[in-house]
Amino acid sequence: MALAVGILLAVFVLGGGWDWAAVAGGGAIELGEAWLWWRWSHRRRPAVGVEVLIGRTVDVNGGWTEIVGERWRVSGVDSGGATVVGVEGLTLLVEPRR
Repeated sequence: MALAVGILLAVFVLGGGWDWAAVAGGGAIELGEAWLWWRWSHRRRPAVGVEVLIGRTVDVNGGWTEIVGERWRVSGVDSGGATVVGVEGLTLLVEPRR
């Protein structure tokens, strides 16, 4: 919006060198606003989706585990405790717990 206002000011109101300043100022405001909104939306870890599972500790039984109320196939450990390091399709990639 600030860029549009800057362009409109440059075309219809301002003259001389001020028209370029209005467009540059509007563009700078738009870039700053976009950066602030991006930072605001990425301030926390995801709350939903498979990204939430990474880093969780699970107990593996026969290549399967239950995590967050769902049953998942596990790759990397057959039994015992493990930590989720990734997700590939519908399979959790795990490492043995240390």
